[in-house]
Amino acid sequence: MSRYRGPRLRIVRRLGELPGFTTKISKKQTPPGQHGKAPRKLSQYGIRLQEKQKLRFNYGLTESQLIRYVREARRSKGSTGEVLLQLLEMRLDNVVFRLGFAPTIVAARQVIRHGHIVLNNQKLTIPSYQCKPKDIVSIAQKNQSRQLATHFMEESTNLALPPHLTLNKETVAGTIVGTIDRQSIGLKLNELLVVEFYSRKV
Repeated sequence: MSRYRGPRLRIVRRLGELPGFTTKISKKQTPPGQHGKAPRKLSQYGIRLQEKQKLRFNYGLTESQLIRYVREARRSKGSTGEVLLQLLEMRLDNVVFRLGFAPTIVAARQVIRHGHIVLNNQKLTIPSYQCKPKDIVSIAQKNQSRQLATHFMEESTNLALPPHLTLNKETVAGTIVGTIDRQSIGLKLNELLVVEFYSRKV
């Protein structure tokens, strides 16, 4: 399954707020679908599917990518749900988004692909790269890159910087000082239901 490229507000109305998916806010409060139709009660499968879709749309993953992350989280020590969220939060595209270098994770992926991001003094164009503590994420020295990052940072002043990241606005560089804790993840989600959804597939 390829990445979603359709109307984003339709997804937000169905699943709720997804900060990494879009900055737009819908004027309509009702779920998408036939006008005036009351939302039907979700089954247990439907509830788990909805939580999985929140994760997939927010982080911009394909189905096969998410399954790989679930498998990796299962092999790791600790709570599978928390490890899964930590793996996704440490992706380079998400780190760029959380530092304010891009308005959404989708935009962060494009910024990385176009060569505007430098990791540990080396240009990196792989959005899915798994960052580690002590990594330094900065903007390339090109004027275009600096102007782009500065513009996005000015627009994202209302976003709180999570405690596992530090940002130097003068040098436009961020440092990963540790792994993120569950409370700092800005997505309203029950990750245990996602693990249960994939329990028969992985």
